[in-house]
Amino acid sequence: MAKALFGHVGGPDPRMVSEMRRLQQRVRDLEAELMRLQDENDALAAEAARSEEMLVLDREPALA
Repeated sequence: MAKALFGHVGGPDPRMVSEMRRLQQRVRDLEAELMRLQDENDALAAEAARSEEMLVLDREPALA
C-alpha cells in the first residue's frame, strides 16, 4: 500500500520533480511580474493625481 501511495520503490518520479521545479519557478516569475506591474501602476496613479491637481490649480478663480 505504501508503495502505491509513494509511486514506486525508487522514490519520486524525476519527471514529476522536474515539472514541480519548473512550475515553482514559473510562480516566482509571475509573482515578480505582478510586483513590477503593481509598482508601475502605483507610479502612474500618483502621476495622474499630480496632473489632475495641476489642472485644478491652473483654473481661473471664477471657474474653480
